[in-house]
Formats: sequence, C-alpha cells, structure tokens
Amino acid sequence: MSKANVLLVGCGGIGTIAALNLQIGQKATVTAVLRSNYDHVKNHGFHIRSVDHGIVEGFRPDTIIKSIPDVAKEGIQPYKYIICTTKNVPDNPPTLLDLIKPAVTPGYSVIVLIQNGLNIEKPIVAAFPTNVVLSGVSFCGSHQVQLGKIVHEDNDDVAIGPFDNPALDPALQEQAAREFVEIYGAGGKCQPEYNPNVGWARWRKLLYNACLNSICAVTDLDTGRIQLADAVVDGLVRPAMEEIRAGGKACGHDLPADLVDKMITMDPITMYNPPSMQVDLRKGRYCEYENIVGEPMREGIKHGVPMPTLTVLYNVLRAIQWRTKERNGLISIPDPVDHTATSN
Repeated sequence: MSKANVLLVGCGGIGTIAALNLQIGQKATVTAVLRSNYDHVKNHGFHIRSVDHGIVEGFRPDTIIKSIPDVAKEGIQPYKYIICTTKNVPDNPPTLLDLIKPAVTPGYSVIVLIQNGLNIEKPIVAAFPTNVVLSGVSFCGSHQVQLGKIVHEDNDDVAIGPFDNPALDPALQEQAAREFVEIYGAGGKCQPEYNPNVGWARWRKLLYNACLNSICAVTDLDTGRIQLADAVVDGLVRPAMEEIRAGGKACGHDLPADLVDKMITMDPITMYNPPSMQVDLRKGRYCEYENIVGEPMREGIKHGVPMPTLTVLYNVLRAIQWRTKERNGLISIPDPVDHTATSN
C-alpha cells in the first residue's frame, strides 16, 4: 500500500506532534511548511520532550519547505491530506483559505482542520465544494517553547469527524474521516477517535478555549493561578462556561453540567499552564479571538441566549488585537498634540 502524501501547514507544538505521529505510523509521507523555524529545523531538527513519545532528538518531517507549493504550476504529486494546525486569525490576512488554495487539488485533497473555534470550516467548504473537510478537535498540550524545542505535556487526544458538506455523499465524508484516523494512529503512540458529532465536540472544547483560555489571556494568570485567585473562577470562568453550555444547547449540542468543573480543573494547579491565547499575547502575537470567542458569542445571541460575559471578553480581546496591530504598524493614528499649549 502506498503512503498517503500529506502537506502539513503549521509546524509548531500541535503540528510537530502530528508530523511525528504520522511518520512513525509509516502510512504517510509528510511535507511540512515551516516559517520562522525553518533554518533551525533544517540544521538541527526538533528537540521534543513528549508524554507520548519520550525524548526525541533531531526529528525532521520527511520534507520541509518554506512556503505552500502551487501543485498545478509546479507539477508536483497532489496531496491526499492537507492538515492545517496554524492559528486561525481571520481578521489578519492572509486567511487560511488564501494560504492553502494553491495546494488543494479539487475533488481529491482532504482538508483537515486541527484548529480551535467554531465555524472555521465555512469559508473552506464554500471555496472547495468538491473536497472533504475534516474537523480535528485536539487536547494535546503541546507548545514550541523556543525555536525548534517542543514540550508536549498532555496525551495527544484528537477527535476526527467530517464537517458537513451538503454537496458530497455523507458516506464518502465518513470514509475519509475513518481513513485519516487510521493513518494518524498507526504508530500506536496516540489514540485518535472518530467522532461524527463535530458540533458537540467543538462546543465542548469551547468550554476551555472560549472561557478559561481567554480569561487567562486577558488577566495574564495561568490555569493554576486562575484557580487560586480570589473570585476569578466563580466571578468569570463559571459564568462564561454556563453561557457556552446554554449556547451549545440552543444549537443542538447539550453539554453535561459536570464538564464545567472538569474543564476548570483539567490542568493541575501546580502545572501553572499558560494556555495558547495567553502565550500568544505574552509574545506579542495575534490571538484567535474571532473563532474562539466571537463565533460562539454570535451563535448564542442569534439563538436568543444572553452572552454578557463572553461579550465583554470578546470586546476586551478585540481591543488587545487592535493594540497589537498598531504596534505592528498595521494601524495609523493621529500624531499627539500638546493640548496644554495656548495661543495669544
């Protein structure tokens, strides 16, 4: 059986572990698109400390490239799977759609979105109606802590299912999802799960990402300190999570009440884990607030669910994003004027 030709877009914490799983399973050949870490990985490989794989020195995907290839123009072998593990920041172009478009072979490539948030598939399905698009909801706890150094602290737990594409046969979409699960888990170091209930899985993870992740980001308190700090859990985290539960239920995805406590205490206090959005803000990077906080907020409001906590979080994150854009020269503001000066 020939190996699946895979293009991996985004080789940070999540993407590197995905590449490692795919390669040790020996059912895929991985071409990884690297940007800031390309030179380091080319010369030294990745240093990985993983709860699933142990210490791995000098790991490199089968092929590393600096930019996404144009399959048609370059005459290269079409990619069976295009796996996207990048941050999803639609308010800061280029969008993911713009990035992957040259690599997609219509009617052939399966696009796998191992990304956070809600409604991330809509522009992809609209642009590629003949391609299967898969959802990957990952609890992996993997970060690139410095150039080429990956720390992976939580078992790779990923739920795979097809986003509904009304233009395609549901059986075809299910088959693509099951085949990807088999390829991803072939190495035996992780146990990916086929989960057709994509909406439920995504709303479930929003309990963590839209609430704990975002609150850690705006307060700059990690998940341990959030649990220790006065009134933060009961005053902010629980209300936000209950809004997510109500929004999910209104959209047909009933999340059990006990998931709230499970998500709050998922990270042990003494792990002092800064979630991804908090890490991004500490490093001056753009954050994924639109799909992680904005979309569930909008879906809830559309279905008549009050979203006061999420609305405040969304607007605070939107202001922080504006600040980051200004610092990066994307926004111009008037020069300061001395308003104390008086004229004769």
